[in-house]
Amino acid sequence: MKFNYKRYITNAALVTGLLLGGCTKLDETVYDRVDQGQFLTRRDDVIRDFLRPFEHAYWSIQGNDLYAVGENSTDEIGTYNRQGDWQDGGYYARMHYHTWTTQDGFTNGAWTAFYQGIVLATNSLQDMEAITDPGRLNITPAELADFKAELRTLRAWFYLRAFDFYRNIEIVKDVKNTTTGHTQSTPEETFDYIESELKAALPDLPQRATLGEKGIGRWTQAGAAAILARLYLNAEVYVKKERFSDCAAICQDIIDGKYGSYQLDTRWDAPFDYTNTTLNSELIYGFPSSLSRTHWQYDGGMYFWAMTYDAAPLYCGFTDFGQSNPRFALQPGRNVDSVEYTHQLGKPFVKFQRYPDDYRLKLYKNLGGSKREGMFLYGYLPFQRTVNGNPVTDTVRGNKGSYPLFIRDQVGWFLDAKPGQPVTDKESNMNHADHNSGVFFLKYPLYPTPDPNRLTSAYAEIRLSEIYYTLAECKYRAGDKAGAATLLNAVRTRNYPAGSPSLYKADGSQLNDQEMLDEWGREFLGENRRRTDLIRWGVFNTGTWWDKKPDADDHTAIFPIGRDIMGANPQFKQNPGY
Repeated sequence: MKFNYKRYITNAALVTGLLLGGCTKLDETVYDRVDQGQFLTRRDDVIRDFLRPFEHAYWSIQGNDLYAVGENSTDEIGTYNRQGDWQDGGYYARMHYHTWTTQDGFTNGAWTAFYQGIVLATNSLQDMEAITDPGRLNITPAELADFKAELRTLRAWFYLRAFDFYRNIEIVKDVKNTTTGHTQSTPEETFDYIESELKAALPDLPQRATLGEKGIGRWTQAGAAAILARLYLNAEVYVKKERFSDCAAICQDIIDGKYGSYQLDTRWDAPFDYTNTTLNSELIYGFPSSLSRTHWQYDGGMYFWAMTYDAAPLYCGFTDFGQSNPRFALQPGRNVDSVEYTHQLGKPFVKFQRYPDDYRLKLYKNLGGSKREGMFLYGYLPFQRTVNGNPVTDTVRGNKGSYPLFIRDQVGWFLDAKPGQPVTDKESNMNHADHNSGVFFLKYPLYPTPDPNRLTSAYAEIRLSEIYYTLAECKYRAGDKAGAATLLNAVRTRNYPAGSPSLYKADGSQLNDQEMLDEWGREFLGENRRRTDLIRWGVFNTGTWWDKKPDADDHTAIFPIGRDIMGANPQFKQNPGY
C-alpha cells in the first residue's frame, strides 16, 4: 500500500523542492504539473483534488520515524537493543538520551513529512481558490467554501506539528508561482499565522452530524477548535505567553456543543475500536482504516511493532501480516530484582498499577465476536497448537532461544529465568535488553484473522477526552482542583468498576503536578503527545527517568533541522545548540 501511495503523490514533485527549504531557481522543464484549468473539469476532479493531501496526513502520523522519536525521547516508551536486535547503530539510544544529531534520519524525515503535507494542502487549496464558477463543476458554493476551510485546517494541523517539532519553520502560502524558499518565521509569527488560519476556517467548516458516519476523516468545526486548544495550551512554551484562559474557553465551548454534539465513550477501549466511526463516538477527528486499504497505525512505524515476535499470529491469532516485532515497549518501572525505581517520571506500567482495579491492566485477550479485554501484553503468552491432530498448549517464544518468554516490567538479560528467579546480571539500560524486557501495549485491537472487524478502527487523532483533560489542566493551573477532578473523573470512570476508590476525591486534593502529568500519561499512553506534555510541564530536559539523566540545557526541547534540509536552503538558520 505504501508504494502505491508514493506513486499517488508523485505529481507533487515540483513543489516538493519547497519542502526541502526551496531551491533558489527552477529553470528545468516541468512535466508533472497539471494545469488546474484542464484538470478540474467535473465534480469528481474537484473531490479527488480536495482529498489528495489527506492520505499523506495519515501516513505522516508514523512515517519517517515521527512516532519513534516522539515516543522514544520521552519517559514512556523505548526501543531497546535486544541482544543485537534494534541496535541500529545507536539510533534509538540517541533518541532516548537526547543526543541526536543533524545526520539522524528523522531530522530530515520529519521536515519532509510535514512539508509534503503543507505543500499538498496548499496546492489543492490554490486549485479550489481558482474555481470561479463552481456550478460548472457541479459543486455548490457552500461545498467549495467547506473544501477550502478543511484544507486550511489540515494545513494548520501540519504547521502546528512542524512548529512543535522544530519551532523555527518556514511559512509556505503559495506553491503555484513561487520557486524560491523563504527565511524562517519567528515563533510569534508562526503562532499568529496558525491561529488566524484556524479562526478564518471555522465558520465555513461543517459540523460532524452533517457529514454522517463516513465523515470521520473530514475536518469539522470541533476539529479546528481542538487544534486551537492545542495551540493555546502550549502557548507559554511556543511564544512565552500563557493562553490558558483562551484554551479553557474554547474547550468549554467544544464540551458544551457549540461546534457540534459529542459525548464521551463509556468503555475505555471504545475510542480505539471498530465502532469509533459512529456518530455517538467521542472521536472529533480520526483517520479511517480498513484491512484492504490504509491502516497506518498498524504499520511497522507504530502499534503492530509494539509486540514481541509471534505475539500477533500465535497469541492474537492475527496472521494477515505475519510476525510482529518488538520495536516499541514500555520503559521499565522496576530493576532486574523487581525493586521499583525511585525516580518520579517514567514507570508507565507502575503508574497504571497505582490504581489496581483499572480494566486496562488486564492481560490483552481477544474474546471473540470483535471484543477484547486488557491493554497490555506481559507474563507468558499462551496459545494452542496442533500436534498429531491434538491441541497442545504452548507459549510464545523469542528469536534468541527456544525458551518461553516471560514478559516483565523490567529491562535486562533474563533469558530463560523463571518468574521471581534472581539473575546475576544486574545491568539495565538501552543497550542491554533481551526479548523478555518491557511490557507491550495494544491500544488498538488486534482481532484474529477471521474477524471481519480486524484493522477497521479509525486512528483517533483528536478525541473528546483530550478536551476534558485540557480543560482540567487549565482549571488546575487556575487553582480549581475540584473542577479539574470533576473533568478527569468524567473520563476516568470508564476505567474502573462502579464505586471504585480509584476515582479522584471531589475536592481534587489528590491532584498535584506529578499526578496531573501521570494522568495525562495513563489516558494518552502511546498516542505520541508525551514529549509535548513533558515540555509543557517543564521536565523534558530537567527530569530523570530510567537510564536517562537531566540534559545539560534545554536546546533539545526542539529538534535540529536535518542536514539535507539545511543544505537545500542557504537562508535557513539552524536551531540553537546544534
